[in-house]
Amino acid sequence: MPREKFQTLTEQMFYILLCLREECCGMDIMERVREMTGGRVAVGPGTLYHLLDQFCENGMIEETRVEGRRRSYLLTQRGRQALAEEKQRLDNQLRDYRRAFGEEDAQ
Repeated sequence: MPREKFQTLTEQMFYILLCLREECCGMDIMERVREMTGGRVAVGPGTLYHLLDQFCENGMIEETRVEGRRRSYLLTQRGRQALAEEKQRLDNQLRDYRRAFGEEDAQ
């Protein structure tokens, strides 16, 4: 059975949405993801613009400004919810890992 679209987020999806808590354009997003992750995660233009289109279509972000070819975007409430759900999923995985290895932080 295929998973529902955006039920879980890839790292690139997660960081793109995280960047859009503040309005920014595609070039800014690519740079912010690099900075935020210390270069560990990179988003190329093809991937970025495809995901931005998908996020817009699904109401997770909205286009806020167009200046020539430069388009700016901002996270919507639906996008914030997706980020919160992904954070919870990751928290649960970390908790399970800690339990499996008997680490003290497991609660």
